[in-house]
Amino acid sequence: MTKGLGNIMRQAQQLHSKMLKVQEEMAARTAEASAGGGMVTAVANGRQELLSIKIEKEVVNPEDVEMLQDLIVAAVNAALKKAQEMVSEEMKKLTGGINIPGLM
Repeated sequence: MTKGLGNIMRQAQQLHSKMLKVQEEMAARTAEASAGGGMVTAVANGRQELLSIKIEKEVVNPEDVEMLQDLIVAAVNAALKKAQEMVSEEMKKLTGGINIPGLM
């Protein structure tokens, strides 16, 4: 029984180490999404951090700030969703497809 528990603990530690490595790798990977036909583009990393926003000057209209705000929100949300999906896919590979609560 003790030996079995030791094996489980060792496997858990190995999985934890692999998860940390994947999280580190995901921080270096990016996901990009755009809105408004490419007028606003957002880039996020695997840590769910927004890295950049590119706004084409043609979409900047002082008379319609709300549209620009909506495009920014849409692009950022899409980039964050893609980044989350990217991390989720990598975690599924690591866990063999088992969904472990608390993992992205």
